[in-house]
Amino acid sequence: MWVRVLGSAAGGGFPQWNCACPNCRAVRDGSRPCRPRTQSAIAVSTDHRRWFLLNASPDIRAQIEAFPALRPGNGRATPLRAVLLTDAEIDHTLGLLLLREGRSLEVHATASVRETLCQGTAILRTLEAYCRVTWRPVVPGTDVSLGGGLSYRAFDVPTDKPARFGTGASQGRVVGYRLTDQATGRAAVYLPCVQRLTAAVRAQLDDCACLLVDGTCWRDDELIRLGVARKTARDMGHLPIDGPGGSLEQLSPLPIDHKIYLHINNTNPILLDDAAERRAVERAGIEVATDGLEMRI
Repeated sequence: MWVRVLGSAAGGGFPQWNCACPNCRAVRDGSRPCRPRTQSAIAVSTDHRRWFLLNASPDIRAQIEAFPALRPGNGRATPLRAVLLTDAEIDHTLGLLLLREGRSLEVHATASVRETLCQGTAILRTLEAYCRVTWRPVVPGTDVSLGGGLSYRAFDVPTDKPARFGTGASQGRVVGYRLTDQATGRAAVYLPCVQRLTAAVRAQLDDCACLLVDGTCWRDDELIRLGVARKTARDMGHLPIDGPGGSLEQLSPLPIDHKIYLHINNTNPILLDDAAERRAVERAGIEVATDGLEMRI
């Protein structure tokens, strides 16, 4: 199984267009070593010919152009087979509208996410006006074959984040995906949004070979300290990396071959190659994703 990181930043990308925090200034003026990043999404394949997207970021067009394996072959035939959504956030779904030129699109989403995309943001209803959309219901705990020897099992990721749209139902608002190469039995877990690493969520990490996990903020009060927002990381539905009970403390002991932070907010110091926080993450055996990172699992 191949896993390609199409985008590694949180919403807004890095730098964020309306932000002059120290990180964004550094990437613009080159004063510290760091790389620009697009908004979070990955692509997965077992044969490097048929690809499945996990989330469709607003940067999806540039991400496809940056990855030759996702470009069209003959005419308008593309290797993109389906999009699997973790939630209904704009940063993870707006790219669906940029895929409207396709004759059809298969979208895997929970009933809660589908409701929000239809009745809340109207993204799915708008998309359906341009192309045929096939909705595949995602039921947490159910194994689903995608074909080509790739399967997934979605699992609920509890969140207290207030819902901007939809009913705010607790079930199915946010899910993670455990993707399995059926030929090898090797699994990768995609978990870009997690507020708490509950026992049920941690159980999904057992025996996985690769974990791509939420690295949004270093500190819980990061945005408040910088004066750019009044919300904590947990308020926004994300477990911070640092501090007691943070993801670094919980994940560093796990025997997983590849542990990778993505969905990294523009304010997070791990984006800076020379930051002490970056070195702390790497010493703990966790990698910081960059756009274009590709692994064979």
